[in-house]
Amino acid sequence: MPTESALPSGMESIFAGALIVYLIALYGIGFLAQRRVKNVEDFVLAGRRLPTSLATITIIATWFGAESLMTTADEVGNEGLRKAMLDPIGISLCLLLAGLFVAGPMWRMGILTIPDFFNRRYGKTAEILSSLIIVPSYFGWVAAQFVALAQLLDVFFGIPKEWGITAVATLGTGYTLLGGMWTITWTDAIQMTFILIGLILLGHAILVELGDGSMSAGLSVMQTDIPDERWRIADPPTFWRDTLTAISALAIGALGNLPMQDLMQRIFSAKSDTVASRACLWAAAGYLVMGILPVGTGMAAHLLLPQQSGDFDGVVLLVASKLLNPILLLVFFLAIVSAVLSTIVSAVMAPAAVMAHNLAEPVWRRSQETAPTQQGLLWLQRIAIVIVTMASAWLAYKGEGAYELVQGSYSMPLVSLFVPFIIGIHFKHAPPLAAILAIVFGITPWCLHMLIGWEIFFEPWLEAAGLPIPHELAGTLCSLIGFLIGAALGRAQNTDTQTSAL
Repeated sequence: MPTESALPSGMESIFAGALIVYLIALYGIGFLAQRRVKNVEDFVLAGRRLPTSLATITIIATWFGAESLMTTADEVGNEGLRKAMLDPIGISLCLLLAGLFVAGPMWRMGILTIPDFFNRRYGKTAEILSSLIIVPSYFGWVAAQFVALAQLLDVFFGIPKEWGITAVATLGTGYTLLGGMWTITWTDAIQMTFILIGLILLGHAILVELGDGSMSAGLSVMQTDIPDERWRIADPPTFWRDTLTAISALAIGALGNLPMQDLMQRIFSAKSDTVASRACLWAAAGYLVMGILPVGTGMAAHLLLPQQSGDFDGVVLLVASKLLNPILLLVFFLAIVSAVLSTIVSAVMAPAAVMAHNLAEPVWRRSQETAPTQQGLLWLQRIAIVIVTMASAWLAYKGEGAYELVQGSYSMPLVSLFVPFIIGIHFKHAPPLAAILAIVFGITPWCLHMLIGWEIFFEPWLEAAGLPIPHELAGTLCSLIGFLIGAALGRAQNTDTQTSAL
């Protein structure tokens, strides 16, 4: 059943009209961007022509979505600062590491996707395995955005969640089909403007509310009135478990995102390796600053909403509805829509590019006597976008929690791709078997634990023995062991081959 609208009486039509005008503008940009698309490189990488400003904006917009703006605030509101380790702290650290160590070398390779990297370094089998991991790893992330925006439509307009998911999946990804990465880049610039305005408005309102009209007094209230335990990463009775859990969340955000297509797609879209590195560094700082507001809202949730009982759900929307007048609330509403839509289109296009380029295109080339045309390849990219959207919508209908969907999406590449990716960037002669075993050794225990529902590595035994190691950290270690074993076996095999040749 639809819920009662949170809007003042008579404002529903104004908000709905503003949303329709906003969507029309996005589709208009999509039609304009379509003129720039002549081939797959234009569609996927905006022709590799983005300057630092646009590259920075689109990198931030890639991740500053439902999880950053709403889910993190709920998690921090319920459990304290420890829930900020994944986002924004982990994501910001990821962008910093990318700018310092990854963006330059990856841009200079001149490739289209992450599996192209695995193909060049480790061969065709590694390319296929990495593709099969990257594509489904985005489904949970996209589904979380669908759920978040559907909840927003429920809160403001009383639209049932199921209908909301359908509307978001259809309208939220449709304009991407037109201009691809050019559409995303231009719309990100507009959407980031709304996001920044919305964050500034809400942050100002929160501090003024807490400080009885004074922003500086509001900051003092947050420092003195928020209980100490909410600032802790680990509680004394469960210190080691909490610490390892926080490290795991940090690793998932900071390291699990490095071998992901959405980040690399923006790096490859920059007009030079220097621009790619610089954009990542600027984005790291910008993302962390922007992420302070949702975290601060969650930290102050019990002060702002003292009547709230039980776990927080939608704390940002509750606070905004309480503190902002209808006009400012409309601006903030468009800011949330912008944040989620910018993430949706980025997250849908990344796995679609891999699906089309690394999985479907080789099969198509083998089945045809003549090479496919650029128009045919562009249609393949668009079909892949539709498939990814449908798969993510199906997962959203299942009703998984947004935080769990996001964390599971991030942890898949961490346990399987991170090790061979980082080693492959700086060491070019590792044997293919090393990458294959790293992927298999990492993803196998991850799948086992996800299916059973264990958060701790072999939970019934190791946790009882006082070793509460999160399975994501253990899976990454297993991946490293697999890489070392594969490297040793590969070298031994090469030595035997050379000896036989002599």
